[in-house]
Amino acid sequence: MEDTHSVSTLIDSTTSKIHQLQKAFAELEGHRAVTLNLKWKELEEHFHGLEKSLKRRFHELEGQEKEFETRTVEAQRMLEKRQAAVVAKEEAQLETLQEKRDAAIYAITNAREKQRKVSTEESSVVTDDGQGGSPTVEEKPPDVMVSDSNLEEVTSAENGSIEGMSYPQLVNFCEQMDSEGLHKFISDNRKNLAAIREEIPLAFRAAANPALFVLESLEDFYRMEGPTMDVKKDSNLLGIRRTCIMLMECLSILLTSPELASASDIITEEVKDMAEMIAEEWKPKLDALDMDASNGNSLEAHAFLQLLATFGIASGFDEEELFRLIPMVSRRRQTADLCRSLGLTERMPGVIEVLVNSGRQIDAVNLAFAFELTEQFSPVPLLKSYLKEARKASSPVKPGNASPTAQNEVSERELTALKAVIKSIEEHKLEEQYPVDPLQRRVVQLEKAKADKKRVTEAAKPQPKRPRANGVGYGPRVTNVVAEKTFYPRVADNRYPQYVYDRQFVYPGPADNHCPSVLGSATYNMPPAHGNYFATGYQYQPAYLH
Repeated sequence: MEDTHSVSTLIDSTTSKIHQLQKAFAELEGHRAVTLNLKWKELEEHFHGLEKSLKRRFHELEGQEKEFETRTVEAQRMLEKRQAAVVAKEEAQLETLQEKRDAAIYAITNAREKQRKVSTEESSVVTDDGQGGSPTVEEKPPDVMVSDSNLEEVTSAENGSIEGMSYPQLVNFCEQMDSEGLHKFISDNRKNLAAIREEIPLAFRAAANPALFVLESLEDFYRMEGPTMDVKKDSNLLGIRRTCIMLMECLSILLTSPELASASDIITEEVKDMAEMIAEEWKPKLDALDMDASNGNSLEAHAFLQLLATFGIASGFDEEELFRLIPMVSRRRQTADLCRSLGLTERMPGVIEVLVNSGRQIDAVNLAFAFELTEQFSPVPLLKSYLKEARKASSPVKPGNASPTAQNEVSERELTALKAVIKSIEEHKLEEQYPVDPLQRRVVQLEKAKADKKRVTEAAKPQPKRPRANGVGYGPRVTNVVAEKTFYPRVADNRYPQYVYDRQFVYPGPADNHCPSVLGSATYNMPPAHGNYFATGYQYQPAYLH
């Protein structure tokens, strides 16, 4: 607009310039010695023609500029309308999906209720001996009666038969109170862990005592731990501990079922006493845990807190001790629900302060959103502080003085921090307050540098010598060798070791013992410093990370 105004001012000043030129021309004409052929009128007409031409062109450009601005505004409005239409359509589809899901759950609940009534009537088989005596109920052992009744409820999942469950074996393990078999089944079917987890609360109904069954399944949580064992790297023990936590969570789901008359029917006082004994046995083992070493992902602390929450025995333990354990499980997706179940909601500001002071701002932001404390703990400054500290930790290493390995570690730390911050911004919808474009550009830059270094390293490796085309020159020629029956010679069994997945939370091949489960999609997919924590997207039944 300033350029347009200056051009307009210059055009308007042409008239005064022409007058000045006229005076100069008259003065020149007065001093001329010879009559000039060029007349002033001709010059004046020429300059006025130029002035009109410039003004006309200037007005044309102004009109084109206004037309362009109008089109830009209209296009922006059209784009906003289309975006709003897409968002409305997505919300409508999600609402429809939720309605269908609620309708399905309602239908299944009604079917279970009807089947339970029918099974209750059938369980009372009345016999009359013809002597006018009072009717007697057909005798059955108490455990068998409970098991059969619960089994009828389980098998009425969809069509009133056990075929409605994808894994009917779960019912058999629960009916037989076979915790060892259930652990092994979960280990062998770890790829379908999400589907199994959905059916375990239903299968628990077949158990004579679901709460006691879960307590029995906790026996190997510490029993397999040896003095020389590296707990963090032993896949079998990690798998068992995750399974134990999952079973306690499934029992909590069963206790919240609307079909259950009262949780006290399952969690009896005797069961609570047993759970308290287990908790007292586990408690001394937690004293040696280091908050920094656990990095917010301690299975031991999580299992202890889940035991207290599931069996409702938190009141028997010191609240300060529970407060100390919360930062050790801050990366676990169940942390918020655990804190609410344990009655620690009012202590969350203190937990967040501890996380911030220990340099774990990502976890602090997640908990601040979970407990609506974002006004007290502003997310954007926390994320910027986390990224600043990560870069500051990387700054002392200078490329000229550090080894390639140290430089790679520094770049990897910054890359991990950037990805964690971007993930948190996207999950909590903070793009307007903290744009991610500069962060993403930095991520691309670091990943490109990482790939270039990898290519250079691989190119610098010595290449193995290739044999000549005629096969002569690199070894003695052997003749008269009797070939085996098979075309390819058999390789010794011990030449190549068995391949084992070198990845966190992945089982090795099937074994007699339990193995950890394969990770699902993250409830957070966070980088190593910060794992999956909250699933803020609109999704149903997210993959279970246990």
